[in-house]
Amino acid sequence: MSKTIIYQMFTRLFGNCTENCVPGGDITTNGCGKFNKITPEALEAIKKLGVTHIWYTGIIEHATCTDYSAYGITPDHPAMIKGVAGSPYAIKDYYDVDPDLAENIDKRREEFLALVRRTHKAGMKVIMDFIPNHVARHYESDNRPKRTFDFGANDEKDKFFMGHNNFYYLGDQPFGDDIDTLGNADAPYTESPLRATGNDCFGVPHRNDWFDTVKLNYGVDYSTGICQFTPIPDTWVKMLKILLYWASQGVDGFRCDMVELTPVAFWQWAVPQVKAQYPGIIFIGEIYQPHLYRSFIYQGGFDYLYDKVGLYDTLRAISENRGNVYSITPTLQQTADISKHMLTFLENHDEQRIASDFFVGDGFNAIPAFIVSATVGVQPFMLYAGQELGEKGMDKEGYSGIDGRTTIFDYWSVDTLRRWCNNGKYDTARLTEDEKKLQKTYSQLLNLCNSEEAISDGTFYDLQYANPNSAVYDGCNVYSYLRATEKELLLIAVNFSKETRLQEIRIPAEAFTFHKIEPQEKSVKATELLSGKSIKCKLNPDTTIPVEIPALNGVILKFKL
Repeated sequence: MSKTIIYQMFTRLFGNCTENCVPGGDITTNGCGKFNKITPEALEAIKKLGVTHIWYTGIIEHATCTDYSAYGITPDHPAMIKGVAGSPYAIKDYYDVDPDLAENIDKRREEFLALVRRTHKAGMKVIMDFIPNHVARHYESDNRPKRTFDFGANDEKDKFFMGHNNFYYLGDQPFGDDIDTLGNADAPYTESPLRATGNDCFGVPHRNDWFDTVKLNYGVDYSTGICQFTPIPDTWVKMLKILLYWASQGVDGFRCDMVELTPVAFWQWAVPQVKAQYPGIIFIGEIYQPHLYRSFIYQGGFDYLYDKVGLYDTLRAISENRGNVYSITPTLQQTADISKHMLTFLENHDEQRIASDFFVGDGFNAIPAFIVSATVGVQPFMLYAGQELGEKGMDKEGYSGIDGRTTIFDYWSVDTLRRWCNNGKYDTARLTEDEKKLQKTYSQLLNLCNSEEAISDGTFYDLQYANPNSAVYDGCNVYSYLRATEKELLLIAVNFSKETRLQEIRIPAEAFTFHKIEPQEKSVKATELLSGKSIKCKLNPDTTIPVEIPALNGVILKFKL
């Protein structure tokens, strides 16, 4: 049984080999990644990292400044677009794919489906975005199935809320003064009646709101708090059809955007229907409110949820010297009963790059956090394309300033990914020695996650309580735990300090009982999986195990039982 390892690829950026991009440049100047550029060679290189799933981010057609009217796509008003390329979360047609990503625009859906087939042939599964909460200001589907109406087509627009409406209507209201509704157009953007904005803004939207999007109505009357789910809201029906459409095209899973802004009742109704027809499909929820986790798992049917405000935030604080490792234990305890449903990560398109000046400045400085995030449980781990190369994300791309994030709004080329691509070779010829080393580190650990059953399917035991801070155990910087099966035991210890630590780690009697391990009086051999070195030690609760942990790194000792 392998561990699920997800590689998030921002498709517009991946494979774009334009060397000298211009801040704010258009698609002609700066280029764009293409479905067809994600070749078998690219997929093989990703697979070698230990990846089992690829999340192709930004696939669905969204608002953009690029004019595709020649292909029957109505242009968007430039004032309602973030950046030149536009936000991939301002959906314009749920049934179509982004024309930016196609070499033959008339065949864009066919090119995407060919990519799905290539990915499957390479031995990986496909995840795509599903954005349930909002659409672009100008939503118009030219690829919807027959007898399917567009969102808002049959709305009663003089009412703030009606159960069958797709949008919320606010009457004759303006946009905020800080929003330039003209842009470079001949006439300003107008909307009458104004519709609620995607971030639950039910008044005048301002620049810091998601002004380029419109909130969808799932049957919740936000003026009263009353939910009207009978009869089934029209938005529910439309969204289920969209999910079933993409599942029928061979997609293996959905990363569902901001699910906490939609009612659990919808997912409870929709997810089982999708899984009934496509049993292997998975649902991943972006969510930031821990008190909602269990309802979205047990009622909503989600397979995995973002572990952002828990493990990510904790590991980031430790890596930035804003906390110590003793905070890991209570963090894990808070989701212990649902740990297998929590998706761990250290980067994604919303978060700052590890190697950026806003995080730890160097990808190697986050290796301890990486080891913990990837091996602490059976749950999936996700990495963001370029993370394994130490991508710094410090470009000023245009709409995105220098913020330590890789842009999702601009046409751009990512330095590390471009050099790794090396004109389609996907080798290490143009990478620096440090980039090669970091990529090898990621590949080694992620492949261990797949090959070591104790990591992919074993039990977890936290050793921190049995190893208090002392002269022989740096409890503020070293975190240790066990992963085990009936046949194997792994002792994993990471060192968040910048100095090598020689530790004496105790495995308590309770751990032997928990894992049904017989204590050994004689010395046994243990192999350190990251270095290949071996040690001999006694495996019993009356002695400690001497472990040398390199600075900003970790060890994984494997015992055969």
